[in-house]
Amino acid sequence: MNLVILFPEDFVSENFVRLTDRRFQHIKSIHRAEDGKVLKVGLLNGLIGTGKIRKIDSESVEMDVNLFQESPTPADINLVMALPRPQTLKKVLQGTIEMGVKNIYLIGCNRVEKSFWQSKTLKDEQLMHHMLLGLEQAVDTKLPNIEFHKRFKPFVEEVFPEITKESTPFIAHPVGGVDCPYDYGKPITLVVGPEGGFIPYEVERFIEAGCQPIHLGERILRVEHAVFTLISKLG
Repeated sequence: MNLVILFPEDFVSENFVRLTDRRFQHIKSIHRAEDGKVLKVGLLNGLIGTGKIRKIDSESVEMDVNLFQESPTPADINLVMALPRPQTLKKVLQGTIEMGVKNIYLIGCNRVEKSFWQSKTLKDEQLMHHMLLGLEQAVDTKLPNIEFHKRFKPFVEEVFPEITKESTPFIAHPVGGVDCPYDYGKPITLVVGPEGGFIPYEVERFIEAGCQPIHLGERILRVEHAVFTLISKLG
């Protein structure tokens, strides 16, 4: 935990917080913090600063808080991704949030199994948990916007044009296209398919919507590895 994220309800007074949950357990067990230790803290969707421990015991930790610094600049990338299997989704959420992606659109398509939409990972509590883990790692407080679109055609025809109004759309596809650009330097919308890829009809629809096909070479990567590599290269 590189950043202790605070919530408004943690504040006993304007600059004083008390924690009793997993954050307290982490501070006590992993940081092995004592009275007087200074930790990096941040208010969810707010500023980052320091928390000086006033008191820590077996039940809670109390800190005096000073918030003064903005979160890191977000990545200029929208991620459109076919909903992956739950374990992959956890990795992708945490990893892309660590990389600064703030707009994530999870969509249905031919090779997305219906059971994926019933996963506990999509529940609000679980989503928040994985988002917070990504923010804590990256020392960031700004929650991403995550949207779910189960129906492929309405998404491509109605939602996708709005997303790409002020960005260049790319679709990652192992067949055809060009090598993935490096450090593109402009706002991007990146489309990534499921394990096994989009079917030809889906690729065609994205190309018709303005996407340029790109690839990462001859090797076929797992979804999470492809996403992280593409974001890293594009910039």
